[in-house]
Amino acid sequence: MSKKVWLITGAGRGMGVEFVKAALASGDSVVASGRDRERVSKILGTSSDSLAVTLDVTSAADAEAAVRAAVDRFGRIDVLVNNAASFYAGYFEELTPEQIGQQLAASLIGPMNVARAVLPVMRKQRSRHIISISSSAGIAAGFEFVSVYAASKFGLEGWMESLQAEVAPFGIATTVVNPGFFRTELLTEQSTNYAKPSIADYDERRGPLVDYWKAQNGQQSGDPAKLARALITIANQEQPPRRFIAGVDAIATAEQKIAALKAQIETHRELSTSLAFD
Repeated sequence: MSKKVWLITGAGRGMGVEFVKAALASGDSVVASGRDRERVSKILGTSSDSLAVTLDVTSAADAEAAVRAAVDRFGRIDVLVNNAASFYAGYFEELTPEQIGQQLAASLIGPMNVARAVLPVMRKQRSRHIISISSSAGIAAGFEFVSVYAASKFGLEGWMESLQAEVAPFGIATTVVNPGFFRTELLTEQSTNYAKPSIADYDERRGPLVDYWKAQNGQQSGDPAKLARALITIANQEQPPRRFIAGVDAIATAEQKIAALKAQIETHRELSTSLAFD
């Protein structure tokens, strides 16, 4: 079928808005979801090809209800975009267990909840595509202040890579998208949650880092509308990529990680290869 039905999470703001616009502009149908259904509805406007649904991805019940609504309206789901996420910035020791749990719930368990609800539909169809939005921090996270965010994205990637092997026999493709810095609302006051300063040893480094992250808002080089159009291209490919590195800065990060891994392998090759039974 040339016309697809998309289910997009986190469609009320940021990249999600651009993903919705691009899918509708390509002539596809969209089920746009978010915690604030009225906000999503205003973005969609009135169209027979769109449906706004309430979906807090941390709720398995919400995910199941959103999938039922999508199937009731359009009969199928062709592309799931796991876009909803959160950003808790701060030193690991200063982030509370509750904040860590909220980060993992939104950015790792949330996509799992939605995929669990969607997969029975896709298995029945014996086709279609799950796209999960990760981050450059899901490839390489050798910088401070994003340890818990990176943990959620590394977990997302491990889950998606293994899921590919499980669902490929049903004709279901998976793609992990690793964006670099894109000009979205992620770094706004409403979207970024900072750890409360509580450990004096971090005081000297904390202030400049918070200033850095705040200064990046609105200065990111990536265009979310172009990324959205790239997703349309990927979703229409007969064999979509298992991973899509999005942005020049993201490519640089990936290449640095590859080089670092190769260097570590070569540095310790003799020791690493000496570990088999004699």
